Amino acid sequence: MKTDKLATRDRKRLRQIAHHLDPVIAVGDQGVSQAVIAETERALDDHELIKVRVHDADREERARVAEALAEACNAVVVQSIGRIVVLYRRNPEAEPRLSNLARFGIMP
Repeated sequence: MKTDKLATRDRKRLRQIAHHLDPVIAVGDQGVSQAVIAETERALDDHELIKVRVHDADREERARVAEALAEACNAVVVQSIGRIVVLYRRNPEAEPRLSNLARFGIMP
C-alpha cells in the first residue's frame, strides 16, 4: 500500500480521525469502475479523509482494489483493516463544514 507520502505521526492522527467515520463509498463486484472513481473523487474533494468498504472475499484482491482506487484518485491509503480502507487526499479549498479534518481541527 502506498503510504510513503505521509509522516508516521500524520498517518496516526488521520487514523484517529477516521476511527469515528462511516464508509461513504462501497466497491462491489464490478471493482473500480468509472462511477466508483467519480464518487470517490467527489467524496475526497468534500471530506479529504474517507472510509471505503471493499466487498471482496479475497484479502489480496481487496488490497489491489484499494491501491487501484487510491491511484486513480491520486489519494493515499492511510489504513486498511479487513474490508475497510481509509483514503486521504488534501484539498486546500475544502469546505470547512464538510471536511473531516477541519471538523476535528486538524489540517496536516
